This record gives sequence, C-alpha cells and structure tokens, in this order.
Amino acid sequence: MHICKHVQALNAYTPGEQPKDAGIVKLNTNENPYPPSPKVAEALRAFDPARLRLYPDPVCAALRERLAEIHNCSTQQVFIGNGSDEILALCTRAFVENDGSVGYFVPSYSLYPVLADIRGVVRRPVPLGADFGWQTPADDHASLFFLTNPNAPTSMMHDTATVAAFCAAFNGVVLIDEAYVDFAETDCMNLATASHNRNTLVMRTLSKSFSLAGLRFGYAIGPDPLITALHKIKDSYNMDLLSQSIALAALSDLDAMRGNVRKINATRERLAAVLTQRGWRVCPSQTNFLFARPPDGNARQVFEKLKAAKIIVRYFPGDATGEYLRITIGTDEQVERLMASC
Repeated sequence: MHICKHVQALNAYTPGEQPKDAGIVKLNTNENPYPPSPKVAEALRAFDPARLRLYPDPVCAALRERLAEIHNCSTQQVFIGNGSDEILALCTRAFVENDGSVGYFVPSYSLYPVLADIRGVVRRPVPLGADFGWQTPADDHASLFFLTNPNAPTSMMHDTATVAAFCAAFNGVVLIDEAYVDFAETDCMNLATASHNRNTLVMRTLSKSFSLAGLRFGYAIGPDPLITALHKIKDSYNMDLLSQSIALAALSDLDAMRGNVRKINATRERLAAVLTQRGWRVCPSQTNFLFARPPDGNARQVFEKLKAAKIIVRYFPGDATGEYLRITIGTDEQVERLMASC
C-alpha cells in the first residue's frame, strides 16, 4: 500500500462541529436558520424517483440559463459545481502549474491552504492589516488568488474598488468567493461579467442565503476561457438530477431568499448592538454571522461557557483569531438565548 507523502503529511480541513443533541442552539457553521423557498418543497414532492435511472444533464443547461438570466451574462460564462468547495479544488487544478502557487488572505477560509497542500504547490498567505483590513499583497507571483468577500471569519467587506484594482493588476487568476454576499450591501459580480475581464471569477453558493447547505450547490461566473477550462476537468456528471431540480426551484424564487436575508440582517444588527453595548468589539458584519471579541479577550472561556449552556459557536485558535468568536445569526429566539448566556 502506498499513500503519497504529501497526503500523509496533510493537515486536513476541520469542519464545524455537527452536534446530535436536538436541544443544542447551533450557531457555529453559518447555516441559515430559516427554511428554503416553498418551491423547494414543491420540487421534492413532484420529483419522480423513476427519473433516477437516467444520468443527469452533464452541463446543467437549465441552471446555467437561469443563472445567466439572473446575472445578465451568457451561459458560456456560467459553471455549476458540487458545492463551492468543488469549484475551489478545480481551480487549483486548472489554473496552477505544478511549480505554481496559491495566494489567500489570513485569516480567511481555512480550506484554502489545505487545497494548496493537496495539490502540492506553494502557499502564499497574505496577513490582513490592522483590524482585519485590506492588505495588498507585496507581490503578485501567485498563480491563483482566493479572495473571500465578504471575508470569513472576519465578516467584513473589502472595498469593491480596491478589489477591482487588485484583480486588474494581478497576473494570475483571481477567484472572488462571494458565499455571503447576499447579506452584504454590495458585490463584485460586475468584475466577472465585464467584457474586458480576463482573469476574474466570482463564485457563489446556495448554502447560506438560500438555506440549502445540505444540497451542495455552487457556481462560478467569469470569462469564457476560464469557465471552459473548469468544464474540461470536472467530473462527467458532477451535479446529480435531484440537486439540479431543487436548485432550479430555489433560483426561481429569489423573493423567498431575500425575505430570509432581511430577517437575518435585522437580527444581526440587533445582536451586534447588544454585544457592543456590553463592551465587545464587533467587526462590521456584511454576512450572516458576527466576528466578535469579548471585553477581556478570553474568547475560549466564553466559548466553553456557552457550550456548557448548550449553545455552540465557532472558536478559531491562533494569534489573529484567538480572542474572537464567530457567531452565526440564528432565529430571534436562539439569539435571545445566546444573549442571556454571554
């Protein structure tokens, strides 16, 4: 038996805890606390299991047409992935040579360095500035740069003009990961759809704002050559038939998603105001979570106290993040229970 040396040495990505206790208030993995569009339930009820004997559409034509309509672009500019994570992994294969490198901000999505290690290529982390603000990389030698905007776990939005200037100057491919953008006041989709764009992809997911984390559906928008490259290397049938049906139903009801977003954003602002009043340092959030520092900076202690009260939030040890907690915005009832315990 042989296992590749770089796989043996790999520190795998650690997902958020998934407790089985029904009494837990689960505010640790940025899931939406509200159900998806009623059209999703309708699609599930109407789905004929006999269709499962057939292979699904390998290019997700109906979904690409719907997304092209939403984003005012061509279907050739749309790629569908089995969750955003598949798209990220495909990008490391399509746009990074064996002697290339992957850049990303720190702190940000902790899967990025893992993907670089899986490919066996050089990591190029770029520490964010004071208070997690934008820090332009000292060089642009990376083959591929993952840029989460709004960022996770910090919850903050990078200025869109600054992002645009970075993409224009960058020599490699930039993937802007907009997993949380529906909770934000602005976005960077125009960078992906612009006629002059040569190197920028914008990626989104149905996991957060559409309440479909269990579905595993992501997509990327960008210039034809980059999208074509992703299609060349994807699995033949990377999106199953049921997932395509459910995703199309969800994308046909944007009003339901936006209604849930409004509720979450209102609860987010209320929780941020209460924590700030209690002396917490709360980063200005444009997501469905808060990144907040308790008054004494002892985030681990608060994490353990909340866990003892059956409330789970996310704690990230480390120099940059160790004094903060990432708190998913739940229902008003869940947030009331959180506020009573911290």
